[in-house]
Amino acid sequence: MIEIKNLEKVFHIKAKFSDKKTVHAVRKVNLIIPDGGAISLIGESGCGKTTIGRMLCGLEKPTAGSIIINGQDISKLRRGARSKLLQKIQLIQQDPYQALNPTHTIYQMMSATLKKVAKEKKKGRDWVRWRMDELLNLVGLDPSTILFKYPHMLSGGQRQRVIIARALTVEPEILVADEIVSMIDVSLRLGILKLLRNLREQFNISILFITHDVASARYLGENTKLYVVYKGMIIERGHTERVIRQPRHPYTQALLSAMPILKGIERAGSDRFVLTSQFRQSVQEPAGCLFADRCPFSQPVCRDKRPELTAEGEGASACFFPKVRKVAAVAVNQGV
Repeated sequence: MIEIKNLEKVFHIKAKFSDKKTVHAVRKVNLIIPDGGAISLIGESGCGKTTIGRMLCGLEKPTAGSIIINGQDISKLRRGARSKLLQKIQLIQQDPYQALNPTHTIYQMMSATLKKVAKEKKKGRDWVRWRMDELLNLVGLDPSTILFKYPHMLSGGQRQRVIIARALTVEPEILVADEIVSMIDVSLRLGILKLLRNLREQFNISILFITHDVASARYLGENTKLYVVYKGMIIERGHTERVIRQPRHPYTQALLSAMPILKGIERAGSDRFVLTSQFRQSVQEPAGCLFADRCPFSQPVCRDKRPELTAEGEGASACFFPKVRKVAAVAVNQGV
């Protein structure tokens, strides 16, 4: 199990011909990823969800807070023990075209890690090749046609599956999937999402799924939770279907309102609305709600005081005036 407590990340940026700027990328984030569980982080580009994933993988150092893996706070471990623990968390990168070394074959890339694993397990060369074939078959690839090819010889979907297979070489306990379907053909996305769900169900691998597409989060299986991130803060959380069908925070409602409608099959919820202003990271820390300057339902108190994430039944939202609105698309034969 992984527990994140009061996690924060502040970037100090020295811009040319200007003063130093401070960007609060992550603000006191708390979440738990249970063994075999799936958590989705959604939000606009620049909201901090990728930074949360990078800190979990050890690629960014938190400014404050703690990451506890199987009862051990990684910030209190020595370098060797920390690296070994973080090996159980593998990042699946967004860009399948940049994540693979163009000068190495798939065999070379996978065998480099598997030889180290074989040494730890006291296995021979035959095991390395057997394991390689097993992993490629697991992600839906034919080893005989893939292993000795270079990345440029594969399609985007094949490359993404190779990245997943490579991540599985170290037998991880959690996969951090950062926008992994955003750069591949729409026709291939469902296959990648089903693969993640199967890995979770068959091997009890936990998933942290980072996305801006709310619909994608539904394909990770049952008992998944959705965390909505805005300017580094969790502003709503709950079971995935509950958040999509009964969103309480105006920002979650705005995200769902922006989802396309399949004409003739679906119709828009009666309470849909469109935001007229653009997302911007604040250079100066606002006193009130981070979403107040864009929220069509804001009141004077929203600009003066910041709401805390408050539990409401099985979910929680950070809003002074939470209200369920009908913004999700529904089938034409269902009521709105």
